[in-house]
Amino acid sequence: MDLADPTPRVLRFGVFELDRRSGELRKQGVRVRVQEQPLRVLEALLAEPGEPVTREALRQRLWPDDTFVDFDNGLNRAINRLRAALGDEADNPRFIETLERRGYRFIAPVGLVDMPSSPAPAPAPETTPSAPETTTPPTGRGRGRNVWLAGALAAAALLAVLIAFTPVLRRSADTPDHPRIRSLAVLPLANLTGDPAQEYFSDGMTDALITNLASLPALRVISRQSVMRYKGSATPLPEIARELGVEGVVQGSVVRSGGRVRITAQLVHAPTDRHLWAHSYERRLEDVLALQGELARAIAEAVQISVGTKEGRRLDVQRAVKPDAYDAYLLGWHQGNQRTEQGLDRALGHFRAAVASDPDFALAHAGLALTYGPRQVYAYVPPGTGLAEQKAAALKALELDPGLAEARVALGAARTIEWDWDGAEAEFRSALELNPSSSVGHGFYAWHLRSRGLLAESLRHHRRALELDPLNVLVNRGLALTLAALGQDEAALAQWNRALELDLDHPYTHLGLALLHFERGRRGEGSRHLERARGVALEGPLGMASLAVAQAASGDRHEARRLLDKLEAESARRYVSPVLPAMIHAALGENDRAFVLLDKACAARDPALISIQVGDIGALLHLARADLAALRADPRFGTLLGRMGLDPRASAAH
Repeated sequence: MDLADPTPRVLRFGVFELDRRSGELRKQGVRVRVQEQPLRVLEALLAEPGEPVTREALRQRLWPDDTFVDFDNGLNRAINRLRAALGDEADNPRFIETLERRGYRFIAPVGLVDMPSSPAPAPAPETTPSAPETTTPPTGRGRGRNVWLAGALAAAALLAVLIAFTPVLRRSADTPDHPRIRSLAVLPLANLTGDPAQEYFSDGMTDALITNLASLPALRVISRQSVMRYKGSATPLPEIARELGVEGVVQGSVVRSGGRVRITAQLVHAPTDRHLWAHSYERRLEDVLALQGELARAIAEAVQISVGTKEGRRLDVQRAVKPDAYDAYLLGWHQGNQRTEQGLDRALGHFRAAVASDPDFALAHAGLALTYGPRQVYAYVPPGTGLAEQKAAALKALELDPGLAEARVALGAARTIEWDWDGAEAEFRSALELNPSSSVGHGFYAWHLRSRGLLAESLRHHRRALELDPLNVLVNRGLALTLAALGQDEAALAQWNRALELDLDHPYTHLGLALLHFERGRRGEGSRHLERARGVALEGPLGMASLAVAQAASGDRHEARRLLDKLEAESARRYVSPVLPAMIHAALGENDRAFVLLDKACAARDPALISIQVGDIGALLHLARADLAALRADPRFGTLLGRMGLDPRASAAH
């Protein structure tokens, strides 16, 4: 303690004491755990007891004057956490009164606790009496005056707090010894337009920031599907950090108006809720790509990660983009991320509109290419539909931007659909060299490797994809399938259950669990999950076939055959891949009929066959292990794999 400092070190209110030097809040002598930002708010309120403290004044104290931050959500969260620590209530406050649309006021009497100037042998420090406490605080304007009178001496003694307080607040933005951050989550940027129809824009800007930061090899960045689960969530940052396994969190907001876009962002060390950096950027909408790169570079510098030459070229994009093209591009991802048949069809329309408006917009070409693939692999469209367009769009994107990892992933998917296994592997490896933190790249490569029966390598990339996207249901299910194919049943069961925690009503997760329980003789558990799946609408031929396979595994052959008949009737109205009824026949033990249909699919080079090696279609429909083993034991299975260019020995190895 500085002996020349006349400011009291400890302030007392109610049963609480705040030691402003150590930054400790104590309740009846016991330390109360409170994070840094709420503690700073408390210090600011105690600096002016009984007087209004405006939100603007708090902003000036909590952040440097030369930065803009979207502090509203942060301040609200800090006040809520502070009230929780004090056991206070907004509707019936004992300590902190909310002044509507203006700020806050500390309404309890504040006393001083004088600390000894040097260590003394006395068992306790000598204190001055605190101001008398009231069980029921005064109400109305008189309350502020009464509290001010009761705390007049405190206010006089606390004048120096303003001097001591401001440097502390600035330190988080420019101190060189801030916590090390090598893993990061970008939480969904808030849409400040007030128009819910603009959510796709703020979500798209979040995606772009994630993609740019993920291109930095030294930084692990959580993927979109996982962070979007926290959109609008009040989950505390430390809890989010634990769930995602990250050290840093980026928060912020987006507003678009009058042909301009403004992004405000702040970097927080999530375990301590400590704000490390904040800034605001505003550009013409045409310059949004440059804005995104500038923001990503600034965050990289804030976490002290050097940006290499290759990554710098990606972030220093100066190309303008037409606003309507960028708008269509964001709408395309908004629809395509749903992964439904209708959503993918709508996404194609938006990406085509983006390309038509701005033919040199590489990201739009890559989005177009990535949308064609799932339509084929999930058997939504006939074989070959959109394959040429998928390749052309990926190649065009690479012509415009050779370093675009998304385009390499799309080209790898196209080559996999063509059964060009070596060419696909080269593309996936290239994509991951360009962006080591691409969950999409690792996920597609894991799918490719599993389809070839290379399960150990597939498992490695599945695990990496899960590190980058831990709350993505598809990633969790894909890992569960690979673990099951490797015979790691307990780990597979845990992964299926994790997928179920993330989405309690997802029918394909319930079907996967049903099959696993049936295989292990737990018919009660299997039947429970099967009933849950039946209670959720399973759309289209793929859903119908998946349910039929599970019914066959349960022993209900009658229901499985009824669904098979329904599926065959459906084929008169729309395209139904031969692989779908083939899987049902295999589940019913009718392998001769199954191979007739599989041969038909092979002749058509049906993309739904790609994962036949491990008995699944797009990690959605999959055979029970015994049914797959019966297919593998048939010599015709090896012949089928050979025609596809796959190694039958990989299938025989597991």
